[in-house]
Amino acid sequence: MSRDPRVDEYISKAAPFAQPILDHLRELVHKANPDITETIKWGMPSFEYKGPCCGMASFKQHVAFSFWKYELIKDPKKHLQDYAAKGGSGMGNLGRIASLNDLPPDKVIIDFVKQAKKLNDEGVKVRQREKEPAKALAVPAYFLKAIKANKKAHKTFVEFSPSQKNEYIEWVTSAKTEKTREQRLATAVEWMSEGKRRHWKYEKK
Repeated sequence: MSRDPRVDEYISKAAPFAQPILDHLRELVHKANPDITETIKWGMPSFEYKGPCCGMASFKQHVAFSFWKYELIKDPKKHLQDYAAKGGSGMGNLGRIASLNDLPPDKVIIDFVKQAKKLNDEGVKVRQREKEPAKALAVPAYFLKAIKANKKAHKTFVEFSPSQKNEYIEWVTSAKTEKTREQRLATAVEWMSEGKRRHWKYEKK
């Protein structure tokens, strides 16, 4: 089944300004790739063909539309944007869409969908973004005093990566009461004295 009734429901519940935009984008996707199928992912309409292809979402004042492999799509007139990059709009690859006039020409969107289909046909993979190394949070004096009192815990903490240190610091400092904070700190010292990371219970053995 190429069309999912949940997408119909999603569109019907969207703001009035968004409904014609969502309908239009949906029709263009199916026109460009009749073999595409619909589903709901992360609560939003997603279009798939041999894997993720593109998706759309409706917000209070705008619609967003994105391509899974937008970095690999040829776009000589620069219609696509990296919304996730520093300084990006965070509003999808086509920017903020508040009306049909905000969309590129139909033929451009159709071309993008066809390119996305071809990329999936060829099994082209998206290059994984390199994550910026985590920066260590400031260590509260009471936290440092507690772990220094236990040589094994202190040694473990010192040898932790910044992200591993942050997991413990955030857990302890996010406590809403002093009693809870003290309990978490005592547990943290105990676990670190045993060489354990914050989420050791969920790590694969």
